[in-house]
Amino acid sequence: MTTASPRLFRTAGVLFGAVLATLLTVSTSGAALGGVGNGSEAGAAVSARTDVFMKDTASDVGNEPHGAIYSSFFNSPDVKICPSAIECASHTNPVVGSTSYIFVKLRNPGPYGSGISSGTLRAYYTTSGGAANWPAHWTPIGSKSLPVAPGETVTSIAWPNVPSIGHFCLLLRWESETDPMNFEGTTTSINTQYNNNLAWKNANTVPATPGGPPVDRPYALANALPVPANFDLVFRPADQGAPNLKILVDLGPELFERWVRAGRAGDGVRVVGRTQLEVDPNKAQIRDLLINPEERPVVKLSFAVGEGGQKPYVLQVLQVGPAREGGEKFVLGGVDYTIVSGRG
Repeated sequence: MTTASPRLFRTAGVLFGAVLATLLTVSTSGAALGGVGNGSEAGAAVSARTDVFMKDTASDVGNEPHGAIYSSFFNSPDVKICPSAIECASHTNPVVGSTSYIFVKLRNPGPYGSGISSGTLRAYYTTSGGAANWPAHWTPIGSKSLPVAPGETVTSIAWPNVPSIGHFCLLLRWESETDPMNFEGTTTSINTQYNNNLAWKNANTVPATPGGPPVDRPYALANALPVPANFDLVFRPADQGAPNLKILVDLGPELFERWVRAGRAGDGVRVVGRTQLEVDPNKAQIRDLLINPEERPVVKLSFAVGEGGQKPYVLQVLQVGPAREGGEKFVLGGVDYTIVSGRG
């Protein structure tokens, strides 16, 4: 499969270790872990550490770092949006202008503590996309302070007047004095995988009418580095079988021009318009998209289902790139799109 080379995924785990070996030299691990057993007052406080966690994936048991770096660590099963204050069965797209509710499952204990934990759950949103910088790209939604007893606690945060961009990534943070963050930098993907009290929810349902007009979705890219860097946009099917699906990517004038100057690198893509590319829904990647520091270009994804429709189909659109200057590329984040065809 050419969407992401075997070498990319083989080296991803090694790269995470190398990156974090450097990053953690300035982490808060002393406050989170280092006081245990040293006989000091700080050590006594830390020894009573609690550990509330949210799953990154269905198999996640709270270990830090979460090892499933090839999976949808950006689509937490413990977070969902519902249209009312009554918990819904599955995640739904929020309706612009409405009050939606973010339901979160908090699990206690994780592997690093025990006992009742008291803290604050905070919710943030950003434009749907592959990567986002913390905290610059995240807008607060709301918060709730509560105790979390051993077991599973489901709570919700109201999201009034959902803004007009309509399609979002969510970030949930459990903040507690007895359950501190292990490490936080500017890269949301690394923060999420190295803190079990962070959860990222990037999932979107795309209802498309067979033979009807395309459905558009925004997709934001980001660069957390202090220097310009090249990133790839990777299309990876989570399901088997060739879908009856057409996908267009509009890079916009500036990003398209940068891609052309870089040599039009990619697999499973062809230029079909002034700034548009058609991508193979089975295997595609647009390589070497230059993004400057603190820049956040938004590309437009268009999904169209042919006549006859298809069964629901899950497509991952990933941003792949370096987490340090000159470093190798790995998955920084993405969105799981579920394309559902039907009339009406």
